[in-house]
Amino acid sequence: MTKAIRFLLFMSAVIAAVCLSPTPPSAQQAAGLANFLGMVEPAQVFPEADRFGPLQGSPPVAPAYQRDRLLGYAFLNSDFVNAVGYSGKPIHIVVGLALDGTIAGARLVEHKEPIVLIGIPEEKITAFIGGYVGRNVLRPASVTESGTSVDIVSGATVTVMVMGDSIMRSAGRVAQMRGLGSAQPEVTAAIPPAMRTIDMTAAENRDWESLVGDGSIRRLHLTVGDINEAFVRSGNEAAAARPEPGQADDTFIDLYTAPVSVPTIGRSLLGEAAYDRLRQRLKSGQQAILVAGNGTYSFKGSGYVRGGIFDRIEIIQDQETIRFRDRNHERINQLGADGAPRFREISIFAVPEGTELNPVESWRLQLLVQRSIGARDKAFLTFDVAYELPERYVRTEQRAVVADTPDVLAEEISSPEGTAAQERPRNIETAGLPEEPLWQRIWRSSTVDIAILGTSLGILTGIFFFQHQLVRRPKLYDRVRLAFLSFTLLWLGWWVTAQLSVVNVLTFTNALITGFSWDYFLLSPLVFILWTAVAAAMLFWARGAFCGWLCPFGALQELTNRIGRTFFRVPQIRVPWGLHERLWPIKYVIFLALFGLSLYSLTLAEQVSEVEPFKTAIVLRFVREWPFVTFAIALLVANLFIERFFCRYLCPLGAALAIPARLRMFDWLRRYRECGSPCQRCATECPVQSIHPEGHINVNECIYCMHCQMLYHHDHKCPVVIQKRLKREKRQAMSSPTMRSGGRKAEITDLPDGRLQAVPARGADPLK
Repeated sequence: MTKAIRFLLFMSAVIAAVCLSPTPPSAQQAAGLANFLGMVEPAQVFPEADRFGPLQGSPPVAPAYQRDRLLGYAFLNSDFVNAVGYSGKPIHIVVGLALDGTIAGARLVEHKEPIVLIGIPEEKITAFIGGYVGRNVLRPASVTESGTSVDIVSGATVTVMVMGDSIMRSAGRVAQMRGLGSAQPEVTAAIPPAMRTIDMTAAENRDWESLVGDGSIRRLHLTVGDINEAFVRSGNEAAAARPEPGQADDTFIDLYTAPVSVPTIGRSLLGEAAYDRLRQRLKSGQQAILVAGNGTYSFKGSGYVRGGIFDRIEIIQDQETIRFRDRNHERINQLGADGAPRFREISIFAVPEGTELNPVESWRLQLLVQRSIGARDKAFLTFDVAYELPERYVRTEQRAVVADTPDVLAEEISSPEGTAAQERPRNIETAGLPEEPLWQRIWRSSTVDIAILGTSLGILTGIFFFQHQLVRRPKLYDRVRLAFLSFTLLWLGWWVTAQLSVVNVLTFTNALITGFSWDYFLLSPLVFILWTAVAAAMLFWARGAFCGWLCPFGALQELTNRIGRTFFRVPQIRVPWGLHERLWPIKYVIFLALFGLSLYSLTLAEQVSEVEPFKTAIVLRFVREWPFVTFAIALLVANLFIERFFCRYLCPLGAALAIPARLRMFDWLRRYRECGSPCQRCATECPVQSIHPEGHINVNECIYCMHCQMLYHHDHKCPVVIQKRLKREKRQAMSSPTMRSGGRKAEITDLPDGRLQAVPARGADPLK
């Protein structure tokens, strides 16, 4: 009852704080192009512009002029699309869009994302945004536009994804609203009377030369000289200083691509039998792309070997990007078309379910070329293979317009079977087609990672629920714990960088006060799932589920301490209990200071939260400026002598979790009345000294490693269990045939393993 009352009081306080706090207008409402246009010179978004004209339309755009010649329009990305970053505040970027739909320039004018910019230099973010200059939002890039620097930031986070997504989507809306280039105006009075689809009835076999000749197969050929020259043009001096080996005319990559889900192309390249098998695997409307390559550079990439993701190629159509994993991939040895050359690599990629590729519309295959410029740093270039399906494979179906209003645009499609369907035209915002949020696309592309995380959380739940069956087998328990900690560090930490932070707590609290929205918390699916799991686990096991099992930096500390003790005999320092009691409150003071600072300035609080080494050691894997690396290494060195030193005394996230964890509903850790008086074994062996000398466990400090529960059941370490075992063995020995038949001629003796056994007494005849 007491716990329930405490829980109700806590929730009442939170609700009151949220309801009574003043809610300022949202950032999107308070900010607009008029607020930021004065911060940008016309030439910064249009190199030839000398002035901006008066604002036009709603949302507003500013025409840019060179004297009296209109060059395009400047606009604010957050006026047109949701540009909220992980901090919960919009990322404001002024973008210049030329009259042909090309992005002429972009400038970051305001953001609240120190969690990204601490550790990632400002110039890298600026370069990332500048990488969109020259991209046309209305059509795919042609082959002649290839070789531009790719927009990749080492250690990039959700914020970078929001930036790129908001630039492209807002530019597309402006182009549509102003009728730029080939875009339709926002309100269209007519709908094209025909719909183009693949002609599935055509099924001829063609040779390689004819397929290449009419564009059924598209090619990208790059020599070593082409690549070296492209890196020189990119302006990256470090990359240019490391040219590819070989002669300038040697083939770097000779890449071919074609949609083999088109019947004629598929039958010609794969053969009848292989094409039929492919069609059976593909679902209705699903497409498949063939990619073949020769040369020294592999289009499959190193990611395919590491974890099943192809990190060097992707398909781009309009604003949709499609990446492939190993489950979408099939390798074949040879093409079946007459005259087809032999290739070192040939792969068929099925477009993943949940994504859409319209084969009769233009798309492009983008190749990522990387070059090492240091121990961990790489430079990147992209090259595009533009694809347009030849008209000979396309069938046109007539359709009749049944409605045409600005609010509702519907049309009846006359199919060969005479059925009718309602369809909304593409790329017309006012047609009411809902735009898929960025977070949904991120979740859909992270299904494998989500499945792995869900499985691991299920395993951990099983460990907790059946902990007493597990700890009765000390060797098995130790191996399970080591395996799970290794998984937490290597996959959860260093691979997918799902490290929770006190910044998440501060951001969530700030969002409750200033205007809450789930969208920006959903942008990182693994972090969101972890927080949900940790919140539920606190009702059962307090903060120990995260701190002891799911924190990558905690796993790093425990594993390095064990290596130091086992292989290097590092002596362990046991902090006197009186001093230990005065040190562990430090982390609560740090958290309260950060929390109070966040109420004044979230940006400043996020900067001070660098007291956590998580970003340095886990997210950026120690690739950072030397002060941050030195601090993280110093904590790990201290951890070698005092296990989990940072967790015990400095971790503000542990303190933040411990406060609400006092509302836990269950006590799973068992104790004996003798614990603490006289026995001190558990208190002595607890790796974080969370057991009071009097015997009770301080759950606020417990990491739920279950070592004390292993001792609780150990019949050779726990005095209580030892006494029970000795009594049991004595009863068994007294009731043995030797004692019953031999009377006083048998006696009880201790075995080397501590057990008791009845043996014949001295001088007695063992045969009687």
